[in-house]
Amino acid sequence: MNRNLLLGGIAALIVIVIVALLAIRPGPKLEGPTQVVFATDWKAQAEHGGFYEALAKGYYKDAGLDVTIQQGGPSVNVPQLLATDTIQFGLGSNSFIPLNIVAANAGSKAVAAIFQKDPQVLIAHPRDDVKSIADMKGKPIMVGDATVASFWPWLKVKFGFTDDQIRKYTFNLAPFLTDDKAIQEGYLSSEPYTIEKEGKFKPQVFLLSDNGYPGYAAFIMANDKLIEQHPDIVQKFVDASIKGWIDYLYGDPAPANALIKKDNPEMTDDLIAHAIATMKEHGIVDSGDTEKLGLGAMTDARWKDFYDTMASTGVFPKGLDVHKAYTLDFVNKGVGLDLKTELTAGK
Repeated sequence: MNRNLLLGGIAALIVIVIVALLAIRPGPKLEGPTQVVFATDWKAQAEHGGFYEALAKGYYKDAGLDVTIQQGGPSVNVPQLLATDTIQFGLGSNSFIPLNIVAANAGSKAVAAIFQKDPQVLIAHPRDDVKSIADMKGKPIMVGDATVASFWPWLKVKFGFTDDQIRKYTFNLAPFLTDDKAIQEGYLSSEPYTIEKEGKFKPQVFLLSDNGYPGYAAFIMANDKLIEQHPDIVQKFVDASIKGWIDYLYGDPAPANALIKKDNPEMTDDLIAHAIATMKEHGIVDSGDTEKLGLGAMTDARWKDFYDTMASTGVFPKGLDVHKAYTLDFVNKGVGLDLKTELTAGK
């Protein structure tokens, strides 16, 4: 299932609830300043691996933090948990989440972008008439409801797609597998793997971020009160998480994988291995700005590009203060670069 889009779709629907909850939210539930709860956006998987590695290898403990990872799922709403101070940190699935929170005046923001590339993809069968996203213009494409209000408008502007191409994607792969002319959306480390395994063929996979889509993904989110009152805790959590991700990608991921499978017994070794390889191959976590600034990097220019692009399509209102969606105070400091050098030496 494409959990990124599913969660992105419900984000806009809960903004009114979040604002109401903010009016009655309690103070930070920090039972001692080192106890931290971090909620992910979906069930435990390799896409959360760096956080589990930081827990398993003691990076959080070394930073003086007692971290509990609370895995997500279809009924877990990270923005709402942040708004009510139920958690200290949460994982924001994509760039729409922080901007929706700004629009709702819901009082939390992104403090690090773990995924430099949003893993959204379009998938097609091997076919001579489709060799690029541009070739999909005018052809039926199966997309979820959330996509119609997120990256579909970008596809319309960038590639000339039209709404009459839309066919409903229900997160069931059977229609794609049985129709060699089918095209559908997906998540880089999810649907393509399942299609290849079940369909016995290798689909064509087009990563939107490699075709100009400017969004980040997998944000570490914190509410404004925690950022203002306990910036030291935020910095410690961000730095330890970055080290965990470096270790997970370039060191031994086994300690994290054991915790992932404990939280989510449905997760298999081959799926985890595929996801790790995919993240590394496509530079999902470590590419571009991270090579000099360190993992988790964000820039004003990237955020402005994303907002301007989506505002031009009508997804966000013009005049929204994009700077309220994020802060650069805790990233771009080169954290983990020395560990990466150590782990990759001789490889």
